[in-house]
Amino acid sequence: MPTPQPQTATNAASTHIDAAIVGAGFAGLYMLHRLRGLGMSARVIEAADGVGGTWYWNRYPGARCDIESLEYEYGFEDELPREWKWTERYASQPEILRYINHCADRFDLRRDIRFETRVTSAHFNESTNRWEIETDVGERLSAQYCIMATGCLSAPRRPNFEGLDSFEGDWYHTGYWPHEGVDFTGKRVGIIGTGSSAIQSIPIIAAQAAHLTVFQRTANFSVPAHNGPIEPEYARQMTERYTEVRRRAREETTGGVVSGTPNEKSALEASEEERQQEFESRWKKGGFALGGAFADLAINNEANATAAEFVREKIRVTVKDPATAELLCPKDYPFATKRLCVDTNYFETFNRDNVTLVDVKSAPIVEITPAGLRTRDAEYAFDCLVFATGFDAMTGALLGIDIRGRAGETLGSKWAGGPRSYLGLQVAGFPNLFTITGPGSPSVLSNMLVSIEQHVDWIADCVAHLRAHNMQSIEPTPEAQDAWVDHVNEVANFTLFPQANSWYIGANIPGKPRVFMPYVGGVGAYALKCKEVVANGYEGFVLRA
Repeated sequence: MPTPQPQTATNAASTHIDAAIVGAGFAGLYMLHRLRGLGMSARVIEAADGVGGTWYWNRYPGARCDIESLEYEYGFEDELPREWKWTERYASQPEILRYINHCADRFDLRRDIRFETRVTSAHFNESTNRWEIETDVGERLSAQYCIMATGCLSAPRRPNFEGLDSFEGDWYHTGYWPHEGVDFTGKRVGIIGTGSSAIQSIPIIAAQAAHLTVFQRTANFSVPAHNGPIEPEYARQMTERYTEVRRRAREETTGGVVSGTPNEKSALEASEEERQQEFESRWKKGGFALGGAFADLAINNEANATAAEFVREKIRVTVKDPATAELLCPKDYPFATKRLCVDTNYFETFNRDNVTLVDVKSAPIVEITPAGLRTRDAEYAFDCLVFATGFDAMTGALLGIDIRGRAGETLGSKWAGGPRSYLGLQVAGFPNLFTITGPGSPSVLSNMLVSIEQHVDWIADCVAHLRAHNMQSIEPTPEAQDAWVDHVNEVANFTLFPQANSWYIGANIPGKPRVFMPYVGGVGAYALKCKEVVANGYEGFVLRA
């Protein structure tokens, strides 16, 4: 589709549609498909020049999903799993992007997507009960429904180190990786950060670079992927029973995956030998299996410590230099209370002669220099810098848009003390504004494809209900919203998650309110709550004719 020509927003006539969808990742594409099925006119606005969302932007070396491929795919169409054959247990970014493009073509979605366009503002007009939306190319839309499919990890945290503009080499952010790729052959490379994107990219960059220096502030727990080709028989079985697999993932699991088998036993009830056997078995399986080794790892510090020490011992055995191994051992937060990383040869990479680990907790980075980087203790010369500094998770993309609800109140002012929503779906005072996998829903603590489809289906069914009953708007009551926020906090505080300074609570963004944003109660329990709300006449919502 050709890029629309800029025009003056104040003079441009508004295009009237039923629904505006912001974002063309997995959520936006499925939302468009569902609304079309209801006979509605809908437009997707997407900043990129193609579909894919996070899988469009995150093209850094080694980028791949940490959910098994056979469960990280759409489940709304029975034929899709039969049409598409994944090649690896954990799909890489290029393969996932090819899959998303296949789906966009399969359902002819591109004709309703406006690419290379950003939404700058979305204001609710109380006199018309419509959302007035403006873009950076001067286009204006008037929509009854405004649906934010902006993604939870779509607002990269840009580096703000002093002196960055003076750096004479090339620098990159993992969230904005050049589409043509980067060749680090023979280069001196520094990478800042040891989160998921760094853990995936470090082994590949190290294999290319003349020397790689890793600047780590906080060590991360990471488990092996044991990635490889998908066994044909396993793929056949999953495809044959896919409808049942998807139902179980949505209704009966905590994290939206059925490939793992959670152990209902307490780690403290098991003997030392039993614990080691269980941990070893799950370590060999790879992926998130270790997190389900015992039922109380997420709620009991003593139980959690057994898993944390097991991983630390694995690090010590893998990394040959004892001092480096200890730096790589997480010790100041419980196991898996930050996003658990899934890697391929991450810790082994620190045995290479051309890799150095620098602890910036004890010697913070002071500035970027023309030649490289300076910490409090030393200067380093680099040809290239890589910033794996993460995202302004869950709220960054939403608050980057000028969103205003009733009486012109901004979403930013509503969320000044942290995000508040009802079910992660809507915000009081913002009628007909929906947030797919928003704060207060399982979202990033789950298989995103399962949570996305559950939200999109709920929104589509809600809109169909409103239209069938001649209702113009829906929004939550402040009381229902407050009760849900209290519940989200209560459940989170029952676990060990708030003990970690993670992006789950916004700790990676200076000045961001410390609020545990996702719902930790589980996908199954959450989906049941959403069904009960509907069964009780959209309990907690106000529907207006």
